[in-house]
Amino acid sequence: MEKEVRVRFAPSPTGALHIGGVRTALYNYLFARKNQGKFILRIEDTDQSRYIDGAEEYISEALNWLGIIPDESPRKGGPYGPYRQSERTSIYQEYAEKLLSEGNAYYAFDTPEELEEMRERLKANRVDTPQYNTITRMQMKNSLTMSEEEVRQRIEAGEPYVIRLKVPRKEDIRLNDMVRGWVMVHSSAIDDKVLMKSDGLPTYHLANVVDDHLMKITHVIRGEEWLPSAPLHVLLYKFLGWEDSMPQFGHLPLLLKPDGNGKLSKRDGDKHGFPVFPIEGHFPGKKGMPEQFDGFREAGYLPEATLNFLAFLGWNPGTDQELFTVEELTDAFTVERIGKSGTKFDIEKAKWYNQQYLKEKSDEDLSHYLENDLKQAGTDPNGINLTKVCRSMKERITFPQDIYNGARFFFEAPDTYDEKMASKKWTPEAVEVLEAFASEAEAASTFDAATAKSILNNIIEQKGVKLGQVMPALRLAVTGSGAGPDLMDILEILGKDRVAHRIRKASEKLPVASQG
Repeated sequence: MEKEVRVRFAPSPTGALHIGGVRTALYNYLFARKNQGKFILRIEDTDQSRYIDGAEEYISEALNWLGIIPDESPRKGGPYGPYRQSERTSIYQEYAEKLLSEGNAYYAFDTPEELEEMRERLKANRVDTPQYNTITRMQMKNSLTMSEEEVRQRIEAGEPYVIRLKVPRKEDIRLNDMVRGWVMVHSSAIDDKVLMKSDGLPTYHLANVVDDHLMKITHVIRGEEWLPSAPLHVLLYKFLGWEDSMPQFGHLPLLLKPDGNGKLSKRDGDKHGFPVFPIEGHFPGKKGMPEQFDGFREAGYLPEATLNFLAFLGWNPGTDQELFTVEELTDAFTVERIGKSGTKFDIEKAKWYNQQYLKEKSDEDLSHYLENDLKQAGTDPNGINLTKVCRSMKERITFPQDIYNGARFFFEAPDTYDEKMASKKWTPEAVEVLEAFASEAEAASTFDAATAKSILNNIIEQKGVKLGQVMPALRLAVTGSGAGPDLMDILEILGKDRVAHRIRKASEKLPVASQG
C-alpha cells in the first residue's frame, strides 16, 4: 500500500504573504487534493528577530479567503503537532546532538568580527563567494581545530557558539526534482551552514528537515529560491538516517516582474498600481514605520478568479481551456505540467479572469455588491430595480465596485453634463424631439425598453430627423455622459417619470448648440 500523500506550506510570519507564496500554497493544496492526501500549514517562526505580531493571523485569513483550507494547522491541530516551530524547539536539539555525536556537525565559536575578517581575507584573495566551508573551517575557531577539552571548557564557560553542518569534502549530491529533473551539486560548492544558532534555536535548514520527517511529509513543493539549499537538505536526510523516507522535491519557477526582468516585488506593485498580496495588511516597515499593503481582495478581485489566475502562473493544463473551478483545477493539475522558467506577472490577465467570473454570476448575486456599495455611500436606491441595473452593467465591469461607480446616474440625476458632447449634440432638433418624447413617455400606460424605442422612433419619423441626431442627446439628458449601458435598458430601469423629469431638467440647464 502506497504512503498517504502529505504536503506542507510553511511560511514565516514576518509580514504580508507575497502572492508568490500564495501560488506555492495553491499548488501544494491542488497536489494534495489530486492525490487524496493532506495539506498542512506549518508556521516557521524560529527567526524571532523577524517575527511580526499579526502575521500568522494574516496568513490564515488570506488562505481562508481563497478557500485554501489546511487539513492540519496551528489553529486546527492534527496528529503531528505542534505546527509552530517555536513550540517545537526542544525537538531539534536531539537531532543536532545526533549530528554532533556522529561527526556530521561541529561547534563553532567564531565571533561576528572573526567571520567578517575571514570573508575580507578571501575577497582579497579574489574568492568571489567567501564561505565557511571544507577549506576555510580549518582556519577558524571550532571543534575541528580545538581539543575536546578546550571545546568543553568554552561551552561550560557560557561562550556563545553555533552548530554547523560538516559538509563532506568530495561528494556529488544528487536529487531528482519533480519540476527540473536531475540536479547534481558537488559538495565543494556548499558551505557549512549553521544548524543551531547561538540563541539555541534552529535555522530553517535543520528545523524544516526534522519537521518534514516527523510530520511524514512526502513531497516538498516550494519556491525556486530554495533550490540552492536542496542539496544541503539531502545531506541532512542522509546524515540523520532518513534517506529512504526523504520527500520528493519540486522547485517552482519564479514570479517575474511584468517586463520579465527580475523577481516580482512589492515595489513593482507600487510602481504599476496593482496588488502583490492576497489581502490588505498593516505591518511595521523599515525603522518601525507602519506600512500598508494593498490586497487582491480589497481591489475587488474575486477569490475564485484569483485562484484561477495564480494556477496559470507557471502551470498549464495542456489544453485551450482557461476557466477552471477549483474542482476542475484539482482534476487537471499535475506537477509535470509546471514549467521550469519564470513567469511574467500579467495583471491584465488577472483582470480578464475577474471579468469572466463576474459575468458568470447571476444578476441577483451582483445586486448584493451594488446594495452594499449604495449603503456605504449613503445613497437611497429610490425604488430602482438593482437586479436590472446589474444586468445592464454586466458586460462593462471588471470589479464589483465598477457596478456602483458606473451606475450612479441611476440613483442620482445628473447635475453636470459632458460639455464636449453637449456642444455637439444638444441641438434644436434633438431638444424638440426629446421634449416630445418626454410628454409621450409620461402619457404611456406601460414603459419598457421596447415601448421607449417605439415612441422615440415614431417621433423621429414625424420630425424628419435621424436617430443619430437624437440618441446622444437623450443619453446626455438622462445620464450626464456620452457613454454607458444600452440606452433603452436605462430608460426602462429609470421609468417614464424620471426620464421625463431629466429631459426637462437638461433642457433648462443646457444651452442649445450653435449650428454650423
